[in-house]
Amino acid sequence: MIEQIKQKLIQEVEQLNHELNVLLPETLMKALQQGDLRENGDYHAALERQQFVHARLSHLRSRLAKLSQIDLSKIPKDKIGLGSRVEVQDAETKERETYELVIPDAMDVDAGHISVASPLGRGLLDHKAGETVTIRLPATTRRLKILKVVTQHQQVSEDG
Repeated sequence: MIEQIKQKLIQEVEQLNHELNVLLPETLMKALQQGDLRENGDYHAALERQQFVHARLSHLRSRLAKLSQIDLSKIPKDKIGLGSRVEVQDAETKERETYELVIPDAMDVDAGHISVASPLGRGLLDHKAGETVTIRLPATTRRLKILKVVTQHQQVSEDG
């Protein structure tokens, strides 16, 4: 999972570098050739885009550095941790839900992802199948019985 996120971020860095070093200079040169820059919308739009691209590249490089610092050996092998798929049942409604705990950069709500930094994610961390946890969320408190846990390590061994 972390390698996939790194690859996605690296791909975006490469696209932004291309835009910054090839496309934006071309746009700026065309705008310069048009003359008076004070009222040239293309020129000002290109400068704004250039500032945005610089800021985004800085953010992406920071995220890549943080991802490189994640030590997979410190993720629990027998409890819920980063990368775990968890099936829970709400103690009140009996509704079942499945989540995958991910870092914020990998969030895809439609895919059932929750961030390890979210209240729900933090509440599930370090618990095992069979346990019932009480999690305080901003709007309510939920009691969830953990039915099944597949850790990051188990997923890697299943895939490999």
